[in-house]
Amino acid sequence: MRIGILTSGGDAPGMNAAIRALVRCGIHTGYTVYGIRDGYQGLVDGDLTEMDRRSVANIIQRGGTILGTSRSDDFETERGMEQAKKVVNKHTMDLLIVIGGDGTFRGAQEFSEKYGVKIIGLPGTIDNDIYGTDFTIGFDTAINSALDAVDRIRDTAASLERLFFIEVMGRCAGYIGLAVGLAGGAEDILIPEKPTDIEALAQKIRDNTKKGKRANIIIVSEGNEAGNAFTIAEKVKAITKENYRLTVLSYIQRGGAPTANDRILASKLGCAAIDAIGKNIFGCMVGEVDKKIIYTPFQETYTKKKKVDLSIVKIIEILSA
Repeated sequence: MRIGILTSGGDAPGMNAAIRALVRCGIHTGYTVYGIRDGYQGLVDGDLTEMDRRSVANIIQRGGTILGTSRSDDFETERGMEQAKKVVNKHTMDLLIVIGGDGTFRGAQEFSEKYGVKIIGLPGTIDNDIYGTDFTIGFDTAINSALDAVDRIRDTAASLERLFFIEVMGRCAGYIGLAVGLAGGAEDILIPEKPTDIEALAQKIRDNTKKGKRANIIIVSEGNEAGNAFTIAEKVKAITKENYRLTVLSYIQRGGAPTANDRILASKLGCAAIDAIGKNIFGCMVGEVDKKIIYTPFQETYTKKKKVDLSIVKIIEILSA
């Protein structure tokens, strides 16, 4: 059995831990393992190398991905997929294991259907928006990185009696905003899954100021329907006449050493993917739900919506009063 591993889309802390688990579990099982550089583009270009146990030494603590990642325009074309299939055939690879998010799995589904390539996926994205797993690889690290920034900003906000808007990642889902808002003691969170009432937000900020609150921290997901953090802050200022400060955390949430939770999850899912090969399970993503390994068909990972627990919004409202 010869397998190829690639990471695709946005990088996520813990991807290296997943690569390590795949390589070492694969070799332990008797497989030959190839690392494909720069995602699907590397598959198109034939940029790959055989990996051994030493090639993944001392990487479990590193952020990013040692294989590199990209969003490949070539792979989205029929010609690019045909070239990728030639590379698979040339190296007589029996299977691909892809680590990424919904875009990665869409590509895997199409490639598998059109060219008969066996593929298994691992959920690697900080957004935690993939159906079929409670948590994605990278999410825990991202929220802890964001939380560290929020804690530091709160010190300044309280010292200077400032209103702060902090924008976190989450173009299509509010998992990061929700978690950071609760753990960081935010006065409010604005996420794509919850309609934004600018008037109500402005009134809440005014009420907090009257009650003597020295700091108001508003967490904004980048994909919020009312706009980004700057747009919302300007709308609120037009009502309250209160000056504000704004911080966009952006890519700082993606970098850095993965947390213990992300390293553990990545290692478990990597070994489970190798185990799935022996069970003849393909065309799916390996995830963990209620501490149990499950296999979700690729199409379901991006056509079904994982629901955000909006009851947490009510908890944030109560605790921030």
